[in-house]
Amino acid sequence: MEPVIGILLGDAAGIGPEIVARMFAKEDLRTYCRPIIIGDRRILARGMEIAKVDFPITVIEEPSQARWPGPIPMINQESLDPAGIPMGQISALAGRETGEMMVYAMGLCTGGQISGFAFGPYHKAAMEYGGYPLLEKGTSFFGRHLNWNKPFGEMNVVRNLWTSRVTSHIPLKEVSENLSVRRIKGSIHLAHSTLKKAGFNNPRLAVAALNPHCGEEGLCGREEIEIISPAVKEAVSEGINVFGPLSADTLFAEAVNGAYDGVVTLYHDQGQIALKLLDFETVVTVLAGLPYAITTPSHGTAFDIAGKGVARSEAMRQAVIIAAKIAGWRDPG
Repeated sequence: MEPVIGILLGDAAGIGPEIVARMFAKEDLRTYCRPIIIGDRRILARGMEIAKVDFPITVIEEPSQARWPGPIPMINQESLDPAGIPMGQISALAGRETGEMMVYAMGLCTGGQISGFAFGPYHKAAMEYGGYPLLEKGTSFFGRHLNWNKPFGEMNVVRNLWTSRVTSHIPLKEVSENLSVRRIKGSIHLAHSTLKKAGFNNPRLAVAALNPHCGEEGLCGREEIEIISPAVKEAVSEGINVFGPLSADTLFAEAVNGAYDGVVTLYHDQGQIALKLLDFETVVTVLAGLPYAITTPSHGTAFDIAGKGVARSEAMRQAVIIAAKIAGWRDPG
């Protein structure tokens, strides 16, 4: 049976409600999951108006009341009047609503009522102003509300190519000192386990090099010799189908052509530039390593086009499909 997946509207001042509305108007997502929209129905109505689409919904109070097929079930939070949320502007009220939606959805996950959720784009500053910081006292927003203290991190997906990263939001000059065999192996294991959940029986992983031409045998950096190669060898000995280090300037061309299912990158832009150049508007972020399937489009709230009716919904659609795959849906074809 298809998993029950929550679909959150995201920040009300951004394109989230619009792309959720357009997505449901274009496709029957019940091919992949049993969807439940979570948010304020007035915000959804504004999204429908912006997108110039319409589809039937039925308001429910909890997932057990949802029925498929039929009108799309929606848990209406009725907590945010659109009149108070100008489009395309940072709003503490919208940030608060976004945080409340996420906390509510995580509660449904831990309560066994849904298998995960795909959320519309959120705005970090708005959530902070609204009282829902993503980081507080060194703990993650998601780990805190899911009572999850095991390692997890972001992965990105486009056109069935997945990437994880060893370091993320740190200055480039600090990347090398933050690399270790343990951390690289952790990213390899995270990628391997997540792709297995998503239906890859024996995922083929590649680990990028840090330095040009893989360090040229130590002439252009020794991280490949002293850190990356040992990490890859240990992962191979543990039964993971992983290769590397491989030069990043050629690795992605090979991966896009099907040589690998996933790439472990060493710093933020090493993978992000490649994926967003490949197809910026369909990149999905996966919160990998959590006990539930949680995904979101990578493109953000797009305040510059919010309310103009031109936002594409494909990344949101892919976020739902990937969440469904991680939660157990398999393509019968």
